[in-house]
Amino acid sequence: MATVLPRMFVDDPAGAVRFLREVFGAEGAFVGDRPAEMVIGDSVVLVSGTADRGRFPVFLYVYVGDTDAAFGRAVGAGAEVLEEPTQTPYGQRRAMVRDPYGNVFQIAAV
Repeated sequence: MATVLPRMFVDDPAGAVRFLREVFGAEGAFVGDRPAEMVIGDSVVLVSGTADRGRFPVFLYVYVGDTDAAFGRAVGAGAEVLEEPTQTPYGQRRAMVRDPYGNVFQIAAV
């Protein structure tokens, strides 16, 4: 188990799980009354409903193989564009989106 596990609280946890699966190839499923444990690469992100704590989005920096492809999938899944894909001075291709549930994802190529 990891030392730190990010956890998002969203109004539609099943939708957030679908978004993570579609955009980042996450593995895992929404179970209902417990947090979904979504595996993205070598990391785990917990997805919960808002019944216990209210809405609480996260900001995650996600490394992918192809920034432009992941960005396109995110936009296709309803994400708001915050930063178009761009080449950074330090050599990463990076973009940023906000998913339909309020979470922000900085997407960068490995």
